[in-house]
Amino acid sequence: MGKNILLFLSIILLSNMAYADCVCSCVNGQNIPICSSSIDIRPICPPKICPIVPPSITPINPPNIPPIGTSQCSMHQVYNNYTNRYEWQQLCN
Repeated sequence: MGKNILLFLSIILLSNMAYADCVCSCVNGQNIPICSSSIDIRPICPPKICPIVPPSITPINPPNIPPIGTSQCSMHQVYNNYTNRYEWQQLCN
């Protein structure tokens, strides 16, 4: 009985750790996962109605070397739930 509880708790902790660095967020009007590392397991984001993206000129993409595991980085409008506004952020994939 104790082994089953330990196994159950281990599975829960590991599943939570897999998604710890990924969040679902509105990016350019679509709800997609954003992860802080390229090796994180991306969650399936539930359907969500995102606010309309305001028209804006894309800022200049700062020159940089993409992180390991990614091929390119570009600027995207990401919705900030605290300010209730879209903000430009550099995302890599």
